[in-house]
Amino acid sequence: MAEGFERISIGFQASMPLSFRVSREELDRLLGALGSEGWHDLTGEDGTVRLNLQHVLYVRTERQEHRVGFGA
Repeated sequence: MAEGFERISIGFQASMPLSFRVSREELDRLLGALGSEGWHDLTGEDGTVRLNLQHVLYVRTERQEHRVGFGA
């Protein structure tokens, strides 16, 4: 995983989850905005996505890189 970025998954009503890599600051901004109405711009490693906050059901964080094999 790129240094300083965390992988998150955002679940929505009636659609597939969105996987995204964001900075800790962006994640904190998103978590603070949850429960609000309107739109939220989330800037990540690959660009910016605009979220309708009324349709966000959950945000899952993955803090550690997944490893496969011995010594993982």
